[in-house]
Amino acid sequence: MNVDLSIKDVPEEKVELLKQRAKRNGRSLESELRAIIEEAAKRPPKPITIEELAALARARGLSTPDESTHMIREDRDR
Repeated sequence: MNVDLSIKDVPEEKVELLKQRAKRNGRSLESELRAIIEEAAKRPPKPITIEELAALARARGLSTPDESTHMIREDRDR
């Protein structure tokens, strides 16, 4: 069973780059997008490393236990 997909709010400059890529590959935009999806679906997901997980946590503003301990001590000292 096939499914229709829709991607909203794609920046115009990205669409133009995709159109250029499709043209270079002798495909329509729709065929190029299918090829990109097919290629991406072939690769198994890469396991995330602990370093990558820590970087994601920091990027989202999450604290480590050491940072939490430091914050509590600062608060108690006040």
